[in-house]
Amino acid sequence: MPHSRLYYHVIWGTKNREPIITFKIEPLLFDFIRSKAIGLGGYLYALNGTEDHVHLVTHIPRTITVSQYIGKIKGSSSTRINKSGVDEGQFYWQSGYSIFTVSEFMVSKLTKYVENQKDHHAVGSIKSWFELKK
Repeated sequence: MPHSRLYYHVIWGTKNREPIITFKIEPLLFDFIRSKAIGLGGYLYALNGTEDHVHLVTHIPRTITVSQYIGKIKGSSSTRINKSGVDEGQFYWQSGYSIFTVSEFMVSKLTKYVENQKDHHAVGSIKSWFELKK
């Protein structure tokens, strides 16, 4: 039976990097992202972000392409936020994303980094190779 152990760090931002991931919508948005990723057969090691971007550390199943996986997560999460009524504005993601393969050894280190996103951004201790360029 085929088996894969491929790990990815995925980052994408809000449209025009607008700071629209507020404390009000973040829990619901992250629930939508998590639910879709798992529904597609993926596994999330970490999910976090700031007001203008998100990070995922994930395993993507062999049954779906990387672009389909990310596209479906982005599309469904923005649609569900816009239909939820939790925010009066319109929520949109940027059109692209950054993705990096990660060794199994780095998964735990990267997971800790992603889990502490807000702290890293608040004190300026971000790692440039782990971040999305503006």
